[in-house]
Amino acid sequence: QVQLVESGGGLVQAGGSLRLSCAASERTFSSYLMGWFRQAPGKEREFVAYISPSGATTYYADSVKGRFTISRDNAKNTGYLQMNSLKPEDTAVYYCAAGRSIFQMLAARPDYWGPGTQVTVSS
Repeated sequence: QVQLVESGGGLVQAGGSLRLSCAASERTFSSYLMGWFRQAPGKEREFVAYISPSGATTYYADSVKGRFTISRDNAKNTGYLQMNSLKPEDTAVYYCAAGRSIFQMLAARPDYWGPGTQVTVSS
């Protein structure tokens, strides 16, 4: 069982930056893909990015490509999402997740979810 807790959300102006963190409870976190998802009010939860267990491979949704960077530090059991050039449409609750397969990530069906952290971008 892997427990995930996000932090780093908040209110930022358009064009600003935030860095989200995802702390995992278990060392086995290093064997999982890690992903970030978001859910805006009235919308379905959507995929944002994932990173492979080693950190060598990353993949992004088109809507965030070039602005967001996913990374991880397995020694600290922690993952990150650096968000730059934020837009009002990035406003959502952001969720960290861990899963065994790329399919799980792209289908928004990971094994574990964090509780989420609110990101609000003002115009």
